[in-house]
Amino acid sequence: MAIHLDDPKRLRRLRDQAHQVAMNMLRPVSRKYDRAEHEYPKELDMLAAMIDGLSESGAGEGAGASGVRRDAKPAEQAGVRNGTNLASVLSIAEMCWGDVGLLLSMPRQGLGNSAIASVADDEQLERFRDTWAAMAITEPEVGSDSANIRTTAVLDGDHYVINGEKIYVTSGERADSVVVWATLDRSLGRAAIKSFVVEKGTPGMKVERLEHKLGIRASDTAAITFTDCRVPKENLLGSPEVDVKQGFAGAMATFDNTRPLVAAMAIGVARASLDLTRDLLAEAGVEVDHDRPGQVQHAAAARLLQMEADWEGARLLTLQAAWLADNRQPNSLEASMAKAKAGRVGSDITLGCVELASSVGYSETELLEKWSRDSKILDIFEGTQQIQQLIVARRLLGLTSAELK
Repeated sequence: MAIHLDDPKRLRRLRDQAHQVAMNMLRPVSRKYDRAEHEYPKELDMLAAMIDGLSESGAGEGAGASGVRRDAKPAEQAGVRNGTNLASVLSIAEMCWGDVGLLLSMPRQGLGNSAIASVADDEQLERFRDTWAAMAITEPEVGSDSANIRTTAVLDGDHYVINGEKIYVTSGERADSVVVWATLDRSLGRAAIKSFVVEKGTPGMKVERLEHKLGIRASDTAAITFTDCRVPKENLLGSPEVDVKQGFAGAMATFDNTRPLVAAMAIGVARASLDLTRDLLAEAGVEVDHDRPGQVQHAAAARLLQMEADWEGARLLTLQAAWLADNRQPNSLEASMAKAKAGRVGSDITLGCVELASSVGYSETELLEKWSRDSKILDIFEGTQQIQQLIVARRLLGLTSAELK
């Protein structure tokens, strides 16, 4: 099978549209909302309406989180596809060239929407089509091991009763609903973890506080408690059956689709830093020549070339993970590899560009310092760097989580 490393022709228009949005709508207000933490970016309402229109018309395949869904046809019947997952990572990378925090603040494009698109049945997809969903996974003292979730969901008649606490919920206050991960039975371990759509205003759900953060300050990040919170049993995403043999695989399907999206965010902000730094170096008289070895160029040019090579590796891993999802092939390993590589590279590149630009990079004269702050979270949420490396090692070595901790 031939391998093509260029962006697919049919997706280039969407990619270019996202770049124009990033340049003309997100960049101009980037600093404003970084300073005005927790203030809702009203400019996003019009943009969200545009994306909704594209999605409904079919012209914007993959233009938002709702695009993250596996094709219903097996790969052998559908042929090779460049579908919604690949379209999503391309458009998200361009949007984050503009601003990561604003992308994370987009109405109806939350990580919870990606979770719904990944595991909901057809009836639920239609019912939650217009919701803006945050995703609540992380808990106090649980850390990065999602399998140790303590929030419980107990069936009581036609409702599940949810009790627990979630922290670092992106868009937790602004969103219409929250996708909450909870266990049906802690004694059954990972297999009993399910996700539930809890709509805003449901009695028992309370936003306790908004966090002040290093980066992505335009995005609200909430701590939420659930106290005897009754949720209709139809709001459990996917099947309510606990399959011990399947284990955590059902829940992990969400991560297999969302981790490439986070990798794409890192790729976008890193590309922004590289582009600006190249321009700043040129203004200082340092030209970067891709046709000459780094060791015969200025040290700053050699450093930029090395960062661009790292960036390209992260980009290709991310495209691979998304392509596999579009073609209904297992991508858990590739999704974790992409997230690990892009998360690390994103932080390395944005901070490296601050260093190369010296005082200009460290000041608020340019957005480089902001991008270095924004990028760090992309190496942490949706599974930290260390967790991704563990997942990759387990899959390559054929070991279970109990055998390799």
